[in-house]
Amino acid sequence: MTTERAENMEGARTAQDDLVQVKDLQMYFPITAGLFRRRVGDIKAVDGISLNIKRGQTLAIVGESGSGKTTLGRAILRLAKPTGGEIWFDGVNILRLSGRQFMPYRQRMQVIFQDPYSSLHPRMTVGSFVGEPLVVHRLAASKVEYRRRVAELFRSVGLDPAMTGRYPHEFSGGQRQRIGIARALAMQPEFIVADEPVSALDVSVQAQILNLLADLQDQFGLTYMVIAHDLSVVRHIASRVVVMYLGKVMEISSAKELFDDPLHPYTQALMSAVPIPDPRVERARQRQILVGDIPSPANPPSGCVFHTRCPIAIDECRGEAPALRETKPGHWTACIRV
Repeated sequence: MTTERAENMEGARTAQDDLVQVKDLQMYFPITAGLFRRRVGDIKAVDGISLNIKRGQTLAIVGESGSGKTTLGRAILRLAKPTGGEIWFDGVNILRLSGRQFMPYRQRMQVIFQDPYSSLHPRMTVGSFVGEPLVVHRLAASKVEYRRRVAELFRSVGLDPAMTGRYPHEFSGGQRQRIGIARALAMQPEFIVADEPVSALDVSVQAQILNLLADLQDQFGLTYMVIAHDLSVVRHIASRVVVMYLGKVMEISSAKELFDDPLHPYTQALMSAVPIPDPRVERARQRQILVGDIPSPANPPSGCVFHTRCPIAIDECRGEAPALRETKPGHWTACIRV
């Protein structure tokens, strides 16, 4: 049996539960200098990440700006070419597929962008924008079928199909994000990466969009990867959570377990920044404030990348990078002090 066939069989077995598997993924961007653009270093945006996303699950990726969350999402969607590692989708290593071979998988995975103001083409009607994938992939047999599908997509996200002839500037931020969601649904995908889907919206609208995403997940059996920095959003929508820092995974757990008992000091610091509605509890709790800024991914610290800001770091933390280990059932942490 060839190595490739063995890997495909292994992927097929795990695909029964996992829709997406990421193995030791690396995403490096070269730093060049001089007249001949000589490579002098790398920006390690994603550095050896492994995770899995089960069918029907919502996996949230959280962390500070610059931690590599969006780059990870783009790599999984093959919108950027990884430097190394493997990405398995439904039992197939999609990084080994040619552009033509990948086309059927492109239809099965879609993205919802962060900014509903810049993600819509200002000179296209919103109906044309939502229906464009149907034309590109020839999914509508006739104009009648095309109009019917576009109308269905508008209704599925809570918009009146009579609005299809309007332009993006005629809609509010929340309505624009619904249009972006409708476009993502046009291909009838199984997997959607939502990159900060509510961060650009008013607080009063955020809950509506999150509830819509949850309803669509139940209706169509979708699997989500949600990239977020707002932990209140994560608590509302996520099944499991991956905490990232400087291109590496610090902690993986179910959402409930993570909020009830965060183990990694970085996760604890993130949690302490979340406001509590009860003012008495808010005043009484002890905050953990991180000192300094996140280091540059072009020159990450040795050992544990978080040790320069960690309140419990010891000399050993500056040596070897800690492995991600299961500290509790289903709860993984990359810290030698936990």
